[in-house]
Amino acid sequence: MSTTLSASTLLAVPMAPLIGAALAGILGTTFGGNVIGRRASHTLTILGVLIAFILSAMTLKSVAMDGVRFNETLYTWMVVGGLKMEIGFLVDGLTAMMMVVVTFVSLMVHLYTIGYMEEDEGYNRFFAYISLFTFSMLMLVMSNNLLQLFFGWEAVGLVSYLLIGFWFNKPTAIFANMKAFLVNRVGDFGFILGIGLIVAYAGTLNYAEVFAKAPELGALGFPGTDWLLITVICICLFIGAMGKSAQFPLHVWLPDSMEGPTPISALIHAATMVTAGIFMVARMSPLFELSDTALNFIMVIGAITALFMGFLGIIQNDIKRIVAYSTLSQLGYMTVALGASAYSVAVFHLMTHAFFKALLFLAAGSVIMGLHHNQDIRWMGAVRKYMPITWITSLLGTLALIGTPLFSGFYSKDSIIEAVHFSNLPASGFAYFAVLAGVFVTSFYSFRLYFLVFHGKERYDQNPDAHHDDHSHHDDHGHGHGHDAKPHESPWVVTVPLVLLAIPSVVIGFMTIQPMLFGDFFKDAIFINAAAHPAMATFAEEFHGAMSMAAHSLYTPPLYLALAGAVSAWYMYLINPAVPAAIGRALRPLVVILENKYYMDWFNENVLAKGARGLGIGLWKGGDRGVIEGGVVNASWKLVGIVSGVVRRAQTGYLYHYALMMIVGVLLFMTYFVWLAK
Repeated sequence: MSTTLSASTLLAVPMAPLIGAALAGILGTTFGGNVIGRRASHTLTILGVLIAFILSAMTLKSVAMDGVRFNETLYTWMVVGGLKMEIGFLVDGLTAMMMVVVTFVSLMVHLYTIGYMEEDEGYNRFFAYISLFTFSMLMLVMSNNLLQLFFGWEAVGLVSYLLIGFWFNKPTAIFANMKAFLVNRVGDFGFILGIGLIVAYAGTLNYAEVFAKAPELGALGFPGTDWLLITVICICLFIGAMGKSAQFPLHVWLPDSMEGPTPISALIHAATMVTAGIFMVARMSPLFELSDTALNFIMVIGAITALFMGFLGIIQNDIKRIVAYSTLSQLGYMTVALGASAYSVAVFHLMTHAFFKALLFLAAGSVIMGLHHNQDIRWMGAVRKYMPITWITSLLGTLALIGTPLFSGFYSKDSIIEAVHFSNLPASGFAYFAVLAGVFVTSFYSFRLYFLVFHGKERYDQNPDAHHDDHSHHDDHGHGHGHDAKPHESPWVVTVPLVLLAIPSVVIGFMTIQPMLFGDFFKDAIFINAAAHPAMATFAEEFHGAMSMAAHSLYTPPLYLALAGAVSAWYMYLINPAVPAAIGRALRPLVVILENKYYMDWFNENVLAKGARGLGIGLWKGGDRGVIEGGVVNASWKLVGIVSGVVRRAQTGYLYHYALMMIVGVLLFMTYFVWLAK
């Protein structure tokens, strides 16, 4: 058995999906003449991702069982001064876990897409995009330097732009992908500033070299301020994470991204792209541990996102948007854990969340397929009778999401709550309240969706839009069935990924909590200053095994808050449906705020966008036309004209005039030198 990792084997992991994407994207589209058909396109891309998954699983086994590590440069792009720009891989516990999560979820999405996009004209193009996205994400998580990290970071953003706007003739999809692109540019501006500061003061892009200089960076002040340099670096880096991982106030792009096909919601907005920010902060833990200010900032932002985005999920009626706001809330939980220096807990929740949230997104897509385009949960009901596999897998995903004991989400979410409880940072009080309240909110909106979709009365014939659907060409799955037909179970290429995702959604937390949180799995990937931030050390003293943790939950608030949320949803939406309407009337001002999403979109469009437009017009008229064009360009040619007009008078064209001037000039020079000689 090999005890080393081969560079060529690791290189094959991202290259296999890239080759599949290139073949399907060139030979399977009009760009390359449609040389290969649909079957060949999905076969090539699935084969590429399957190879990547198998190699990733083998890598994880070597890392976890044999303790193997890899950190080498594969290619030097250029050297500028003493700064090396390289391509290389760093494989440790954090990287290996992310490789398996990315490739497994991607493989499930590829299989699911065969059934979901069956009748879509862009079938081959879609497979090329999702395979290219997989390559980009793998390059991000496998990087051993900030340059390659930034390449992967921008690449996943670019491909997400293509996927969100996949139906490019649909105006709402084009608006959504442009919104996602612009909001992520705001975050990426902070991210590149953070990288630039690291390069300026550390003189390197390599992770190991940066971390070795972390104590030196921690002792420096930021020029012209009382701030520590490391605080500015960490906050800039985290602003990048705020955009990519959709943290308040840069969260506004993610709900609108549901305009893209459902498979990308599972791939991008549940398991991979939106977790890139969480991964990055965990990877940079040696830097973040040096700034309590940055950690407090992270914890507050995460707490706001976890609680207030959950509130928005309560009033949504689109099945995909409910799951999207759930994603926002759970990303907030991960961010809170990062702020509490519980990086391993954040990454642990990232892993468990990837499985059950991908499951919930794909289950939502299965429901949409079975109900012939309908995405409004108000016109569903009793779906469990017609779609048993979708029903049971969706229930398992919901139970994992709300933190039911023994399910994967229970171990990761309760670990976050415990870590925040043990944190000694000033922001931990507010964060603890937010994550506790979020348990009730999560359970309520999750079971509201579950009961309205799978239980109660059938309401398919009550849909006012059932007979005039405006998505006939670009609906959410392309299946052109009649609207009055009963729901039907999805084909096996859809249900098999649901079952395969449901298995880890149930068992992965119980199986991995010990090594991931309290073992050596992340020992050389994550650094914690236990003396300054004792949350994880205290938590480790309280932990006595996965089964004991589940038994202990019977005496803790989260279990009963989750139960209260489920029971409340059951009563309001199955037993007494008049209650939600009455509450909505009584709290109408609050409902209006929630319906307008805290007016964040209004603020962005009417204050920031119009302000930027006004500033741009002012700079154009005052700066460009006034100063540059009027004061510099026009003034310069006018001055030249005036000077030329004066000089022109001395240019008579007569030779004796020029000879006279030369004689006068010589006399003046002779007089000057004689005067100097005296």
